[in-house]
Amino acid sequence: MASHHPAQCCTVGVTHGGVANGQSVKVEGKHDAYLATPSAGVARKNAAILYIPDILGIWINSKLMADQFAANGYTTLVIDIFNGDALELNRPADFNLMGWMTQGRNGKGPHTPKEVDSIIEDALEYIKRNLGFSNIGAVGYCFGAKYVVRHYKNGIKVGYVAHPSFVEKDELAAITGPLSISAAQTDPIFPTEKRHESEKILNENGNPYQIHLYSGVSHGFAVRCDPSIKTEKFAREQAFLQSIAWFDNWLI
Repeated sequence: MASHHPAQCCTVGVTHGGVANGQSVKVEGKHDAYLATPSAGVARKNAAILYIPDILGIWINSKLMADQFAANGYTTLVIDIFNGDALELNRPADFNLMGWMTQGRNGKGPHTPKEVDSIIEDALEYIKRNLGFSNIGAVGYCFGAKYVVRHYKNGIKVGYVAHPSFVEKDELAAITGPLSISAAQTDPIFPTEKRHESEKILNENGNPYQIHLYSGVSHGFAVRCDPSIKTEKFAREQAFLQSIAWFDNWLI
């Protein structure tokens, strides 16, 4: 694998303050989603972003980040890939994460590629048909990174991922467009050897890529860092700017 399976660290973090400005929508009449729309003065007419979240799904942090993408001109759709069964922040260490992935809770699982792939396909179709964009970038955080990598074949032209989890080597090797990665210094899921393995795969693939390593932070920093800690706040902001610069160069 190019990155390991999700673990307890995938739920650890801090809730960020702010007021979300987007709206709740239904994708294909069945999937919850959050839509952030840029103002007319900054809107990019030819490009949109699909936001594929970590295992916390659609919550205030992901909404605020979608709003930031919209503030930079990109219509952004955050899709619920968990059928209303996203996890809560800071799960106990003994929480059965793999059981949640393979079985779900309260009849709303499982959350394996068989189920998630179809939701991503519906979201991409919604962006194309309902929102009117054919030029689509995608961002994926932790759990969501796997599905950015998997769905270049279904219309994703440019990808950005942060602290990716359980991406398979053959999935990474099969991408057909540019990919940018933000990595944490401390990350048992995407450790040094997996970064180097991913670099080798991407180099052989031949598409534009970059891997930025941020010191002093751990898995989840791009979404769930503690903004009161200077190092974490800086890394989160720089990772976001990394994604914007990537899309501005390769997607527009």
